[in-house]
Amino acid sequence: MTSYKKAYFAGGCFWGMEELFRVRPGVKDTEVGYLGGQTDHPTYQNHPGHAEGLEITYDPQETSYKDLLDYLFRVHDPTTVDRQGNDRGSSYRSAIFVQDEQEKADALEVIGIVNESGRWPDKVVTTLEPFTKFWPAEAYHQDYLVKNPNGYTCHFERFGSFL
Repeated sequence: MTSYKKAYFAGGCFWGMEELFRVRPGVKDTEVGYLGGQTDHPTYQNHPGHAEGLEITYDPQETSYKDLLDYLFRVHDPTTVDRQGNDRGSSYRSAIFVQDEQEKADALEVIGIVNESGRWPDKVVTTLEPFTKFWPAEAYHQDYLVKNPNGYTCHFERFGSFL
């Protein structure tokens, strides 16, 4: 029996991130929510310091944490501080919420590969933040682009794999 793992990323509006990650090979579930802030029980209207983020449940027999990181750097611009597309503010920061030293090492390795590739015109500014707690967003945000196929997103695949 396979034990699933979870990964926690932020890269702008959580709708677009979820839409792309939910269909990746090995991804078993996605949920949008809030990460890295100072308040308990954040809401869309009140989430100071939190990033709009994504909880990814994946099967490590089918995909790796590094593969998920690779995809993260392909579907959002990791070189802009507190911004993705039209969205601005710390809620839209590029961040990896690491759960242990191995995830941190993998993230640093992949960031190095992305920077060395030269595909982005500037260096990666994605922060590595300790994972503390994931707060699920309101129900209307979950699978938003499935429910609203013409809804807003600034996420798309920009490159092939970095790895």
